[in-house]
Amino acid sequence: MYKLRDKYAIAGIGNTEYSKFSGRTVRSLATEACLKAIEDAGLTVGDIDGIVSFNFNDSAPAIGVATEMGIENAGYAVDYAAGGNGANLITLAATAAIEAGLAKNVVCFRAMNGRSGFRLGGGRDMSAYGVTQYTAPLGWITYPQAMAMWARRHMIDYGTTEEHWAEIATTFRANAVRNERAMQRTPMSKDDYYNSRFIVDPFRMYDICLESDGACAVVITAAEHARDLRHKPVYIMGGAYGGGPTQGDDLFDAIRWPSHSHNCFKYLAHDLWGSAGIGPKDVDVAEIYDCFTYSVLMALEGLGFCKEGEGGPFVMDGRIAPGGELPLNTHGGLLSEAYIHGFNHVTEAVEQLRGTAGVRQVEGAEIALTTAGAMTCGSAMILRN
Repeated sequence: MYKLRDKYAIAGIGNTEYSKFSGRTVRSLATEACLKAIEDAGLTVGDIDGIVSFNFNDSAPAIGVATEMGIENAGYAVDYAAGGNGANLITLAATAAIEAGLAKNVVCFRAMNGRSGFRLGGGRDMSAYGVTQYTAPLGWITYPQAMAMWARRHMIDYGTTEEHWAEIATTFRANAVRNERAMQRTPMSKDDYYNSRFIVDPFRMYDICLESDGACAVVITAAEHARDLRHKPVYIMGGAYGGGPTQGDDLFDAIRWPSHSHNCFKYLAHDLWGSAGIGPKDVDVAEIYDCFTYSVLMALEGLGFCKEGEGGPFVMDGRIAPGGELPLNTHGGLLSEAYIHGFNHVTEAVEQLRGTAGVRQVEGAEIALTTAGAMTCGSAMILRN
């Protein structure tokens, strides 16, 4: 269990423009986001002695970005090979590095040309092992295909309907309309959602996240140091990483397990809430990893905001909209702002807790949840102001 409650804080954040075609290298995007985060914190490049990234073999190495920025002594430079679970993982890892004395000020980033370069949503080269030897030859090789099967099982087991998916997609789009950084700012009605084409049943086009070029970064430092810097610190109360019996499986292999067993958040919830010393009812705003509409339900159920199988009804009637009981993805999320592998959730949570989110601001937000990953393994983090 994470035992560094409130000892470390996010002192700076940085974002590039999000687009379909950046016209730049990933290294350039990463450098821009990191420099913006450092400047936002009121630090200089010379103050940074640690750098961490996560990637899917599609990003710039941490040490390369350190060189690009002119960091003379990166005593802690690490690249995590991680998927959707990486956003909170690297942030928590940075606090552990500082605690261990490996660095004092660490910049963490995720950068990708996820639309103009390596596209995660497409087919993949897959080794023929386990169940994969039977599925890959049939063309079953993309993430939407795997998640669609899980979503359909949830509908069969619990009565979840397309109305629940529509509520999530349209709520997040409405949030994106108010966000100048968002890639998708055109208002979307329920009719627009229902009239969109199916990609893989039961997922329509608007159930699946964007493909984006861009980068995000944060600066982590000790809480006492952060209090002397430019912005009000956003403290890291707690966090957790992990999954259940399927966390080592390929997405497709995991389908052989019962539908309730592949929810990673169910397995990390105890450590998450225990590390922060709070519970679901204490959260004011949540930035939930929404690679698909379905993954939002899994986080809500697994982390205890509602009972297993009740995620669909939970999101209805404005509960997850601004002014609702639990505002979600106030920036538009991966579905409508951009897909920066969930790291834009972390920067949005910081803005909410600073009170600098403008028209997106959740009134009185003091505690935020961020989640990362979907199903076989994931991570989550609790932040406070």
